[in-house]
Amino acid sequence: MNKKFSGPIEEDPAIVNLLERMPRSVQTSFSEEQLSHLRNAVSSRQWGHHSIDLRGTMTWFKYRYYYVILAGKNHRNMSRSQLRASRFVNALLLAVFFTFSAMVGILLLYLLKSALGVDLFTDYSFGVWDWFKS
Repeated sequence: MNKKFSGPIEEDPAIVNLLERMPRSVQTSFSEEQLSHLRNAVSSRQWGHHSIDLRGTMTWFKYRYYYVILAGKNHRNMSRSQLRASRFVNALLLAVFFTFSAMVGILLLYLLKSALGVDLFTDYSFGVWDWFKS
């Protein structure tokens, strides 16, 4: 939650933090109105809540690295090319899922057939049942 700062604009923590990253000559060049607009621009930035929000750090030798994984519903408007890419990726993922599901289903049916002793081809085996039993 952002709390409103009621003191002079130059003492607002958001403005102080912003100005500290600028050269001294630039810091003193802003009018009070400009600083007010800067505060509004900086403080209005909201990140929202995500369904998946994983953040952490890890050490690799003498350095520390951070990672952020965010996922959630997309509320942004997408361009035509982004929509096309999104549809392609969705179709690809769906095809991979159905292919994988079909392969697992066929494997399970084959193992069930072999466990029941049903022989579709006489004197021929794919070797899956022997591999599964071992």
